Amino acid sequence: QVQLVESGGGLVQPGGSLRLSCAASGSIFRVNAMGWYRQAPGKERELVAVVTSGGGTNHADSVKGRFTITRDNAKNTVYLQMNSLKPEDTAVYYCNVQVFIVDGIRTRYLEVWGQGTLVTVSS
Repeated sequence: QVQLVESGGGLVQPGGSLRLSCAASGSIFRVNAMGWYRQAPGKERELVAVVTSGGGTNHADSVKGRFTITRDNAKNTVYLQMNSLKPEDTAVYYCNVQVFIVDGIRTRYLEVWGQGTLVTVSS
């Protein structure tokens, strides 16, 4: 199967920066889109940013100009650089990866979620 390991969350003051990482490993044939979602207390999970296998990106309006998603295809890793953080960015951030895995003589599509990493923006 596929395992995702997230890192980089923590406590930061307003205006500060953090960088999240998510590395995928396992019986991976090909990684398609990779993205970050977040869920604040009492709110629905929402898309933060996504990057396609070709490098195209889409960022939520609320983070445009402050957050940047990138990926390293050689390492099957996606990053989220978060600058100018605001208290309303406080949430659990989840990595999401769409992959094709090797399943015997075939490949199979999977959508995999990370365990989540907490980002707290507070003075």
